[in-house]
Amino acid sequence: MSDAESKPPDWCADIGTSYDKVAQHYAAEYFDELNRKPFDCELLTRFAGSLPAHSRVCDIGSGPGHIARYLVNRGLEATGVDLSPAMVATAQRLNPEQHFVLGDMLSLPFEDRWFAGITAFYSLIHIERTLLPSALAELHRVLAAEGRLLAAFHAGEGEIHRDEWFGEAVAVHVTLYTSAEMTKAMEDVGFRIGEVIERDPYEFEYPSRRAFITAFRTQ
Repeated sequence: MSDAESKPPDWCADIGTSYDKVAQHYAAEYFDELNRKPFDCELLTRFAGSLPAHSRVCDIGSGPGHIARYLVNRGLEATGVDLSPAMVATAQRLNPEQHFVLGDMLSLPFEDRWFAGITAFYSLIHIERTLLPSALAELHRVLAAEGRLLAAFHAGEGEIHRDEWFGEAVAVHVTLYTSAEMTKAMEDVGFRIGEVIERDPYEFEYPSRRAFITAFRTQ
């Protein structure tokens, strides 16, 4: 990843456009990535097992649909949401029996308390730090009482900006969060924290420490 862009980034527009450009490449790289991530699979299996069969759940930043597919295969009714139209179309093509919608985590197209669970794997990293409370409040809004959130993110401090990806010119922006920072932000919007876990990156991953937080809507 390169140094920051020379002009101030427009995170929402940049991220959506960038993922549009690389959707096919990204899907080829990441669609089967869970086969190489036993730690992540264990957390997702526990997440699915904690909810009643056929519960409505949502995967935020669903990419090629691999997280949503994993949850469907474990008995849940999963909807994927992504900011990139090309990524939504790619996910729908790769998972024709599932449901994917275009959406922004800052303004989700769902009613209050609609989902029993939400997964957000490396999607909260794509918003500015100042908007994290708004994003978390929106996730809180669409969760039912005692609904469960499982979030994964790159642990650290500062930001990373990338201008090339899969041979395409892009403007990808990433915010790094410490576990303590993310935990406090979740608590500030009303979540109860259940579990905070970190792991070292797998050898094939970007070399950042990974953090996972399970949280609940309490009312």
